[in-house]
Amino acid sequence: MTKVFVNIGLSLDGYLAPEGMTLEHWAEPGYKDWGAKWGGLMAWLISQQVMREKLKFGPGGETGPVNDMVRRTFERIGANIMGKRMFEQGEASWPEEAPFHTPVFVLTHEPRDPWVRPGGTTFHFVNDGPERALELAREAAGTRDIRIAGGADAIQQYLNLGAVDELEIALAPVLFGGGRRLFEHLSEPGPQFRIDRVLDGTAATHLRYVRP
Repeated sequence: MTKVFVNIGLSLDGYLAPEGMTLEHWAEPGYKDWGAKWGGLMAWLISQQVMREKLKFGPGGETGPVNDMVRRTFERIGANIMGKRMFEQGEASWPEEAPFHTPVFVLTHEPRDPWVRPGGTTFHFVNDGPERALELAREAAGTRDIRIAGGADAIQQYLNLGAVDELEIALAPVLFGGGRRLFEHLSEPGPQFRIDRVLDGTAATHLRYVRP
């Protein structure tokens, strides 16, 4: 059965993105030091061999249990869902061959034709809310799983809908001190999860929670 899962990096103090990491300041990574903070959060991922291959960084990179986990994550995804903020930031920074290679459904209020990229990624812009985006993602994913890619607002919407089956967090030993928190604006009672797996890495601890 198709699963809906979240797979993200998180700072030690609970932030998904640092303060200042906005489209307005995208060309200013020194603004509030957001570039260095984001780099510290995602350093574990960029160093993995499979991610270097995805981003066409050339040979090299770490192998081992974390790299295997990242590879399995990519292999299970049949469709992605993301919010408009994440898409706009990615549109400004992703390479021409965006690193998804699946249909991607973007939550937005602005109509826009599908955006086809090389390598199998097509962005579809959904104006009818998160439930409709999930319906379309299920159709596109087939027997594979659906990743809620971010940002925080999109993840919170799907947590509030009770639609998230699995929550995977790479907890990095960095402190942001401000930014966009992952666990805000959640409805009561909040979603319930149990610990399924803990994997130690050199730059992050990988926590996997599943619905009971």
